[in-house]
Amino acid sequence: MRGSDFAELTAFVSVAETQSFVRAASRLGLSRSALSHTIRALEERVGTRLLNRTTRSVSLTDAGRTLFARLPAAFAEIKDAVDGLSVYHERPAGTIRLNLPRVAAEVLVASKLPAFAAAYPAIHVELTVEDQLSDIVGSGYDAGVRPGGLLHQDMIAARVTPDFRTAIVGSPAYFELNPIPVAPKDLAGHACINYRWTESGVLYRWPFRKAGEQVDVEVSGPLTMNDAGLTVQAALAGMGLACTLESNVKQELAQGRLVRVLEDWCPPSPGFYLYYPSGRLLSAAFRAFIDFMRCGEDVSHKAEFS
Repeated sequence: MRGSDFAELTAFVSVAETQSFVRAASRLGLSRSALSHTIRALEERVGTRLLNRTTRSVSLTDAGRTLFARLPAAFAEIKDAVDGLSVYHERPAGTIRLNLPRVAAEVLVASKLPAFAAAYPAIHVELTVEDQLSDIVGSGYDAGVRPGGLLHQDMIAARVTPDFRTAIVGSPAYFELNPIPVAPKDLAGHACINYRWTESGVLYRWPFRKAGEQVDVEVSGPLTMNDAGLTVQAALAGMGLACTLESNVKQELAQGRLVRVLEDWCPPSPGFYLYYPSGRLLSAAFRAFIDFMRCGEDVSHKAEFS
């Protein structure tokens, strides 16, 4: 049904209920001539007269009574359907689909998603974990999560984590047999636990910055895997050094189960941002998710991937 068809039927019901073009026009906010034109268009479309008109009265024809007998119930059903959507505003519900890298998923699952699920039990969050930079719009995602330096152009970005730091860690047992590295170049003499990106197959290069110098080091060692959490487990087992997020090993460092090195080469980096297309009408569920996850202000972001 076209929008004009619905408008014509609405006009017809109003005239039938008020039995007056003047009162119906006032109810609809139309001029009498515009209302008369709309009714004529409806009668021409259905091919029969629906209303008998005189200078003093308006009455339904047999065809008009047949149509009017069914329309109020149909309109009431449509109104109920529309009104039923208010539950999504009053009690947000539905599914939110996110694309994010594994490390961001680990951070959100450990920190914010449990509380969100408790606060909004009617919202289902579906995570697709992949480290490549996907087209979230073309792939049907509501949003993506990426570090602040890796955002799509023409997106709105909402910070969902503070800035983060990497940490180079090894077990005390490992350092009983190996010297403490004091510069990134010293890693060449150490057993390092490698991480390989699943999608691209590329080995992760450990990033370091200090006093304006930036270097990404390709490390080598006895073990390579595609699970960031397991790299920490391997370091705890004494197999070598691991590069991970500081937040992932706070407890192990505090307990002395891991030792941190090269800390002065690991300054803070931009935190993770939830990003989504600008201009999109946001569902109540997605708006609730943004508000709950945000730990900073939304920004319009128009830079290319860096």
